[in-house]
Order: sequence, then structure tokens, then C-alpha cells
Amino acid sequence: MTGLTHWNDGEEFPSMGIGHFIWYPNGFDGRWTESWPEFVNYAVACGLAVPAVGRQADCPWPDKASFMKDFNGPQLTGLRNWLAANITVQTEFIAAKSRAALPKIIKAAPAAERGRIKANYERVATMPIGVYALVDYVNFKGDGTNPREAYAGQGWGLMSVLREMKNVGSGPAAAREFGEAAKRRLDLRIKNSPAARGEARWRAGWHNRCNSYSQAL
Repeated sequence: MTGLTHWNDGEEFPSMGIGHFIWYPNGFDGRWTESWPEFVNYAVACGLAVPAVGRQADCPWPDKASFMKDFNGPQLTGLRNWLAANITVQTEFIAAKSRAALPKIIKAAPAAERGRIKANYERVATMPIGVYALVDYVNFKGDGTNPREAYAGQGWGLMSVLREMKNVGSGPAAAREFGEAAKRRLDLRIKNSPAARGEARWRAGWHNRCNSYSQAL
């Protein structure tokens, strides 16, 4: 349960819940789409009483050191307990984000590529493992429509992966190629990332996650 409130080494923000929803401290203006406030709004709209600390617009811990100092304190312990008791709403939020992704991607994509992007999405979505891959990747690395989520002009979200995919058939072949395309985009992200971030440390874990997109459920 401790993983429900986590702060990765090398990151400027914590990741909360089963979806690793990111939550920015005051004053941090990151390139990644902040998802914790979105989730809180969703949970409140569903009628849930989110703990007061979680409803703050900014993460109240400015850095990992202060976060870890309070890790077993009442605020983070209470937040973990609430998250553990509300897995369903987190899952529903992740699914809702995935359903909203394709229309956003089609709108944001170059007109000449929209048909191919939609076709690749539909090829991947023809079987349960493909649906899982699409849902998980949006939660993992975003839908790819935020232009700030890029290094050297190269993104790694779902839109970039669908554009990256080679021409394959539907079903298992599409799920495998989706995972391979995702790994290629993430490898490019690592190559283009600032050296100080040390993003290569995450390559193995990212690849393992993408490999799961072609494994039977």
C-alpha cells in the first residue's frame, strides 16, 4: 500500500494512487500534464469525500526529502488509506481518460495522418489485450496532445505511438507492434532528455510495461 503515495528519484513531484497521478508542488511548472487535481475533481463529482490534504491545488510537500519525512505521518497515511479504499473510482477515472483520448488525438493530429492514426487505434482495440494497452498507455504516458510533453520536438504519448506504428494486421500483431512502437518512442525520449535527469534508469521498467501489451490477460 505504500506505493499509493510515491516520489521517484529524479522527479520534482510525487505520484499518487494506482494511476501514479502526478501532483505539482507550488512553483513547479512542469512539461507533464498534472493528473492528480483532475482525479480529485472526478472523485468529488462522484460524491466522494477526498481528504483535505488531497484537495489542495498544490502538493504541500516541496521536495522528496520533506515528503519522505512525513511519509508515515497522519496526512500521507490517511491519503494512502483513502486511496486503498477507493480503487474503483481510480480505475474508472483511468478508463474515462482513455475514452476521451482518441477524439483529442484526432483533433490535434495533422490532417493527413488522422485516418491512419484512427485505423491503428482500431486495430489495437480489436482484442482485450489491445484495449488494456490503450487504456494503460494513456495513464502511463498521456495522450500525446500536450505540446510541452516533448524533447527536441519529439513526443512519447499515445498520439506519437500510433503515428510510430508500422503497418500490421489487427489483433495480436497490432498489440505487439503497439508495444514495440511505444518502446521506440520512449527510447527516443531517453536519447533526447536532459542528461541531468538520468532517464535511462527507467528504460528497463518502461520496456517491461510495454512488453505486457502483447501478453495474454
